[in-house]
Amino acid sequence: MSRLGKLPINLSAGVSAKFEGGILTVKGPKGELSREIKAPAIVEISEGLLKINVDLEAKDASAYWGLYRALANNMVIGVTTGFTKKLEINGVGYRAALSGNKLNLNLGYSHPIEFQLPTGITAVVEGNTITLSGVSNELLGDTAYKIRKLRIPEPYKGKGVKYSDEIVRRKAGKTAAKK
Repeated sequence: MSRLGKLPINLSAGVSAKFEGGILTVKGPKGELSREIKAPAIVEISEGLLKINVDLEAKDASAYWGLYRALANNMVIGVTTGFTKKLEINGVGYRAALSGNKLNLNLGYSHPIEFQLPTGITAVVEGNTITLSGVSNELLGDTAYKIRKLRIPEPYKGKGVKYSDEIVRRKAGKTAAKK
């Protein structure tokens, strides 16, 4: 039995959900999300509550129970409040600028990098901080990872693109070994 899977999801005012043909669709003030829910899971929607149940006789049913409940909860949170991720750029000459739906990055390479933001993701650049926001938590995390992957922070000087809450473990370098 999944302890999290049993919990119902509250649908606040302005949020509607429907389940037809194995596809769960959630609409809210920020947008609309849909996701396929596979066979062992059963979605029940009633008067402001969304509940995920499973056929416990099916193999791996309890694993899917918690997974689909978490995905449905993220959909509801996304269409009501949305998600944000912050990235920090550290390094001399490292900059970011936003032009339309493209993120122009100077990350110490011989050429600037143009990163096309996917539809549904918006960015705000303030100094050395990039704030990404969107409705889909999955798409937002994937986009933040792809931007970070362009220049992963290195352990000696800490230069690169990192999440704002990430801690980069620093190494001493060659001079520490001589002493």
